[in-house]
Amino acid sequence: MSAPPIQQRKPVKDLQKVFHYTDTMSRKPTRDNDPYDYQAGFGNRHQSEVIPGTLPAGQNNPQEARFGLYTEGITYSAFAAPRHANFSIYMYRVRPAAAHNGYKANIPHKSDIENCFLTLNPKVSTLAEQGEWAPFPLPSDDEKIDFVDGLHTLGGSGDPNLREGIALYVFMINSDMDHRAFCNTDGDFLIVAQLGNLDIQTELGKLFLQPGEICVIPRGIRFAVGLAPGHSVARGYITEIWGSSWVLPDLGPLGGHSLANPRDFLHPVAHIDDDLHADWSIVNKANGCYHAIEQDHSPFDVVAWHGNVVPYKYDLTKFASQNATSIDHTDPSINCVLTAPSRDPVTPLADFLWFGPRWDVASNTFRLPYFHRNSATEFLASLYGNGLGRSDDFLPGGGSVETSHTPHGNFNEAYVYEMRNQVNEPRKILENQMTIMVESSRSFLFTEYARTGCGTFKNQGTDPKVWDALPDKFSSYPNIQEILQQVKADNEARKQRLEAYYDDDRLAQLVCQ
Repeated sequence: MSAPPIQQRKPVKDLQKVFHYTDTMSRKPTRDNDPYDYQAGFGNRHQSEVIPGTLPAGQNNPQEARFGLYTEGITYSAFAAPRHANFSIYMYRVRPAAAHNGYKANIPHKSDIENCFLTLNPKVSTLAEQGEWAPFPLPSDDEKIDFVDGLHTLGGSGDPNLREGIALYVFMINSDMDHRAFCNTDGDFLIVAQLGNLDIQTELGKLFLQPGEICVIPRGIRFAVGLAPGHSVARGYITEIWGSSWVLPDLGPLGGHSLANPRDFLHPVAHIDDDLHADWSIVNKANGCYHAIEQDHSPFDVVAWHGNVVPYKYDLTKFASQNATSIDHTDPSINCVLTAPSRDPVTPLADFLWFGPRWDVASNTFRLPYFHRNSATEFLASLYGNGLGRSDDFLPGGGSVETSHTPHGNFNEAYVYEMRNQVNEPRKILENQMTIMVESSRSFLFTEYARTGCGTFKNQGTDPKVWDALPDKFSSYPNIQEILQQVKADNEARKQRLEAYYDDDRLAQLVCQ
């Protein structure tokens, strides 16, 4: 008997078609079109220098830094925070950030920014039912919109002034940030690319971001967002957290490896602008308002740095998914990429989740998510492919939301098929698509832009017609009324028997008999 012929794997180069990053058969930790170098490892203290020997040896603040550079530090946490929660960075730069020409308050802009999500704010409101957005509108060709002007708040909970809460944004841009940088002094930005490749320059180096990847810019780090060559428009999502930071979830019984592995998180290397002497504007978002710092030098002049307040990126196609391999449907927490702790030690402020290609193998199981009413607020967005939306109108570039304790679940053809399909064979699901979800323990309020201003929102009350596919089969079950009457009679008889144990006279008669 001859052995079967050897089947050779062929690399898949379209990252939106891979089942997993390893399908590319690449030996590089980045996609082929990524032009930058990175340092790997989540939670590490990294260091980098443009010119070797620039970082001071054995100390942080030398009397005179090499090449006449200035030492500048950022303290992200309290000075005396425990070591595991102590975050800071030292930078050695051409000119310090303090060298500027003054502030301009409440600068004009085209964004829709709202950060006060307290009930007393009349500009925000709750949603009484599920909501869905068609793809958010892209800028018109006759108007140049960069990241500063293309940022729009959808909803959130809390207030950055209290260092407590979360906000959701979308951004739609068609222009680079020309000699202006962005600095979010309120919280961390988790940026998700949906359409178009982004070239992001930060004080600590450059990041290349494309659909299927995410990046995190820590609070206080300056950055500029540009369009990568060959891309004229971009769209994406942002989750901002106040009073917390993103961490990897604990794995518990899973052990030391799975989900998002630390080695797959990539941090930039030091990079400085070619032209260090030009006029720049630094747009600060402080308590949800835009202010600007004007200066005559580039903010991207850090020649060397070391610390752990460093931007990073992650490729979602590298996610090592876990799932049920015998029975039942696993909770979505098994798809958690990053989590942000809250002041409640057992309840996160937010989880960022992945829903991508994977095997579905559970036996004797209704494999799709069961109908549910979660305490969490869930925002769902499709990056590419068919997605996991509630309706046929759920398209890449849009989104949907279920607020706390809103009953929900799909009512589509897949549900009908699953109910009728009695043979549970292993199958690949969610191929050629990527969906993300932001799940928060907070009850959200939504902005006027989200409810009316973007022009793509609609309340998604359940269409009664969906119940035609999910009828009340219990009431039509043969002899169900007789069964219920028998159960009622049995319960009454059992109750009467038990009553005897609480009546001494009846109990004595019972024992004598």
